Formats: sequence, structure tokens, C-alpha cells
Amino acid sequence: MVRLPLTPEEVERGQRLGALLRRARGERSMLDTALDAGVSPETLRKIESGRVATPAFPTVAAIADVVGLSLDAVWAEINQPARSAQLAS
Repeated sequence: MVRLPLTPEEVERGQRLGALLRRARGERSMLDTALDAGVSPETLRKIESGRVATPAFPTVAAIADVVGLSLDAVWAEINQPARSAQLAS
């Protein structure tokens, strides 16, 4: 299966998601957070750095639960209007 390239908006959403999860994790170690969420530390690192712009929903839900974020908060953060669109206004 060939995966289509991500749009700039998808990349930006992934970066916002990663930043949100990283902030919510706070001082908690990446290893502990990943293990508690049932994902590999490498997966969490890639999501937090924005390298995985479209992680699977169950992965996001598990990490959000561990760091104390509601899915509503995650949804609101990642669906903000694109910054590039705001700058053009």
C-alpha cells in the first residue's frame, strides 16, 4: 500500500498534537509514560516530535489518558485553524 504524502495542515496538526502531549507529560519520564500507555518509548518520541503526524486513535487515546488529557482537549488543540491561514488573514 502506498501512503500519500501528508498535507501541510496534517503536518501542523501532528506538531500541535505532539507539543500538547509533551506539555501534558510535564516532568514525567517518556519511558514511564509510554509504558503506562502501552506504546513504545520510540512511538511516543516520534509523536511528541511531530514525526508521526497521524498516529492511530487508540494510541492517542491511551497517551492522553495517562497524561490526564481529555479527548475533547486533544481534539480542540489539533483542530485549531492552521497558523498559515491565520497569518494570511
